[in-house]
Amino acid sequence: MAERILVVNPNSTRSCTDGIAEALAGFAAPGLPRFEVTQLDDGPPAVITWRDWFSVAEPLCRLVERESAAAYVIACVSDPGVDAVRTVTRAPVFGPLRSAIAAALARADRFGIIAFAEPSIQRQRRALAAMGVEGRVAGHIPMNLAMEVLTDPVAPRAALCDTARRLVAAGAEAVVLGCAGMAGHRAAVEAACGVPVIEPCQAAAALALQAVIAGRPALAAAAE
Repeated sequence: MAERILVVNPNSTRSCTDGIAEALAGFAAPGLPRFEVTQLDDGPPAVITWRDWFSVAEPLCRLVERESAAAYVIACVSDPGVDAVRTVTRAPVFGPLRSAIAAALARADRFGIIAFAEPSIQRQRRALAAMGVEGRVAGHIPMNLAMEVLTDPVAPRAALCDTARRLVAAGAEAVVLGCAGMAGHRAAVEAACGVPVIEPCQAAAALALQAVIAGRPALAAAAE
């Protein structure tokens, strides 16, 4: 099966891209589309400000126009450029934030979000409002750590686990990791807080797989 799902990290931090690839390694199986993870080498080190968020839209569009795939995941938990990319491809395009929220609500009535940084909370709140689920949020706490610290396998873990426990104490029945740089910490955070912890790139990957597999009969019929 030659299908691929292209996962694009819109920042230029290699450790973040590597963490995303590792988080998606378990999705490989015979007969399934393969995941390919790449990054914008000229993107910002992290998508923090609104300027960062808007700046990656056009480079993402150009990359998707060059790189054909059965589906795309824009691997940043602010969903930058998703709407723009959808205008340049007929393939499905998924953003991790909305995918993770849907996954959390499939498992819990209320959820909390561990945000990357204070500026990202406003963007995430807009998505929550657009989905009509802001009333289901038990808490929204930023880490305010550099991306290189966040992707370290040891340095941020205690703080992430403590933040997850705070969200559970506030009523969260599931926790969303609000940055792709947190991907390598999912299992440890879940063990520490005792509720499901959603890694957004995995959530988006699952929806991308579903879309591609569901589309196979239609593609086969169209080819006849």
